[in-house]
Formats: sequence, C-alpha cells, structure tokens
Amino acid sequence: MPDGCFDSEARGPYHARAMANPLRDRRSAAEWAATGQVIEIAEKLGGFEQLSSIVEADLAALEADKLPRDWRESPVTGQLKFGFADAQQTLPTVHCTLAVTVDAVCQRCLQAFRLPLETGANLLLLEYQETAEGYEEYEVWELDEHMLRPQDFVEELLIMAMPFSAMHIDSSSCKALTGTADDADEMTKPFAALRAQMTQD
Repeated sequence: MPDGCFDSEARGPYHARAMANPLRDRRSAAEWAATGQVIEIAEKLGGFEQLSSIVEADLAALEADKLPRDWRESPVTGQLKFGFADAQQTLPTVHCTLAVTVDAVCQRCLQAFRLPLETGANLLLLEYQETAEGYEEYEVWELDEHMLRPQDFVEELLIMAMPFSAMHIDSSSCKALTGTADDADEMTKPFAALRAQMTQD
C-alpha cells in the first residue's frame, strides 16, 4: 500500500457497540464510590417496572376514553453522584436528585391530572446491619445485596415520593365531588395500597 493511503477495501457499515446503561450495571457500593461515578438520568417511566405498575393500577379507575395516552413516555430525570463520606473511603455515599411527572387520578374528583414528583436524598450505603456514627447529614440506605444496581433505589425513591392519596395540586382545577366524609374514606387509594404492599415485600 502506498505511503499516506488508507485501506479502502470495501467493507460493510460500521456499527458502534451500544453503550451500557450505568443505571442497570451491578457493582458494589465501594466500586461505585471509588470511581466518583456521576450518572445523568434521562429515562422513561415505562423503564421502571414497579413504578409503572403503580401508575397503571391508579389509572385503571378511569374510563378507557379518559385514559392518558403515552403515560409510560413521561421522562424520568435527575442525577446520581457517588462518593465517600469519610477520608478513609470506607463509607460509600450517593447524592440523588430525581424528578418525574406521572399521570394520576385525583381522589377528590376522580379525574386524571398530571402529578409532578421531585425528590432528593444524601444516602449512606451500608451493608446489612452495618452502622456508622457521626454522619447525621446522611440517610442510611441498608443494602439487601452486596452488588448494587442504581435503578433499584432510583425507583424506590420515586415510589416513596408518591402521595398516599393523589389530589390536584391546584384546588381550583379540581371538580370535587360533593359527598360526606364517609364517602371520601371509601375511595380507593391504589398509590397507598400498592406502596404499602411493596414496603412489606
């Protein structure tokens, strides 16, 4: 081949290897922290199975023609930033900021509305029964397994941010039903029931 020339042999199109989604990677908390990993979240609600199930169960109360379209396409955004709480690098942490807007059913007027959820946390990632003193600025997150998948606690934090009884944020937008307090108590609250079931599991 002459100098300065590149191999021009015909080849098929080059397909770059798909980049792995770090939200679904499994590593130990120490490994995540040691790299100072920062994960920018840009996912869709449908990618979170348990969260989607809760929203779907809530929307099941609506007539088919009132069901919001593409509710699974709602963007889930935020950031995870891993590190250590101590200079000795023995206590892994993660700072979380998360946001999503879900379609929900108002428990006062039984109409669909858009419910914004925002949550954040500074988590101290500890193994089962492990303790640490003097880190009150962190919330202890006890790991069920040695290997950590970030998507799992992202989903759990968003589920915990859901209200026990979803209602319009702006009361002027709510076509509230007129009824007694007993009627209100009898309303189904799928967010609360499913969240309680997940907590027990």
